[in-house]
Amino acid sequence: MKRCYYEVLGVEKTATESELKTAFRRLAAKLHPDRNPGDKEAEERFKEVKEAYEVLGDAGSRQRYDQFGHAGVNGQGGGGAGGFNDLGDIFGDIFGDIFGGARGRQARRGADLRYVIELDLEEAVFGVEKEIHFPTRVVCKRCKGSGSDDGKVETCDTCGGHGQVRMQRGIFSMQQACPHCGGSGRRVVNPCSTCDGDGYVEDEKRLSVKIPAGVDTGDRIRLAGEGEAAAGAQPGDLYVEVQVREHEIFQRQGRDLFCEVPIRFSQAALGCELVVPTLDGEAVVKVPPETQTHRLFRLRGKGVTPVRGGGAGDLLCRVVIETPVNLTQAQRDLLHQFESTFGEDASRHSPRESTWVDAAKAFWNRIRPG
Repeated sequence: MKRCYYEVLGVEKTATESELKTAFRRLAAKLHPDRNPGDKEAEERFKEVKEAYEVLGDAGSRQRYDQFGHAGVNGQGGGGAGGFNDLGDIFGDIFGDIFGGARGRQARRGADLRYVIELDLEEAVFGVEKEIHFPTRVVCKRCKGSGSDDGKVETCDTCGGHGQVRMQRGIFSMQQACPHCGGSGRRVVNPCSTCDGDGYVEDEKRLSVKIPAGVDTGDRIRLAGEGEAAAGAQPGDLYVEVQVREHEIFQRQGRDLFCEVPIRFSQAALGCELVVPTLDGEAVVKVPPETQTHRLFRLRGKGVTPVRGGGAGDLLCRVVIETPVNLTQAQRDLLHQFESTFGEDASRHSPRESTWVDAAKAFWNRIRPG
């Protein structure tokens, strides 16, 4: 007679979905055949736990089981119709990297590589083709990645040809791929004289990389199959990561560009036309009279078209009024004469100064009453 599924998982009938999953994970990790090779009792218990979770882990089948018992889900347990969809994901979470099993004997995919490429702002905005070179491991041509000079192999002494070794970590006993044969169960008799039995040699790889227009710092370009080689398996990928150098004029924020344009106070007071640089030429900014420092002028469409699409951004020019230096005596005399024209009614020519003075007086009155 089948045991109660709740009893099999060691939970109450009121157990939540999360509690059911936790109980299943704990028991499955304990009873999995990879941890108990040759133990028939553990194998049967594992199947029982799996069957119980397939039923109770699905809301519909659990409701039928609670109402009619095993008869209500007859044929569903053990992977029949209506089996729980998440079992594969759960097993992957629990055993993905702990138990090698058959996977330990499979050829491993080559490692992915990362390369940081530095670009000027113009190169990032308009796109560019660059040649890069970087050190990597390639399959040894002499032994074609086998690591053997003559093709002779023998059973690995460490794992006895199983490809797996048992590791004890505290109270846990786990199996993992043999570190000496990499899970193959075999070892080379006469190592290759070129790669010393490793199957790989260090080399330098050169590639031409097309950088698309509109990339920015942090963007990555994936070059499939250009990573580290792997004998008998797919090579890894190369990820080219963009780093844009600081520009002497422009700062980029997303699709917009910013720049500061210094002007004399006479230009700001009287108004003027400024010729400012853009990434594709020059543009004219009309500065109206009585312009204050840090005012922004927007040049639409003079920014960046992002690599992921969308319209071009804008160029925002911030004017900064510079105090003149290296004045001649004649210029000083003119400035003194100009300053004397303000008289006692100077505040009406400096609205921000008047506001600031009023705010300062109010502040002092608050902290020094009376």
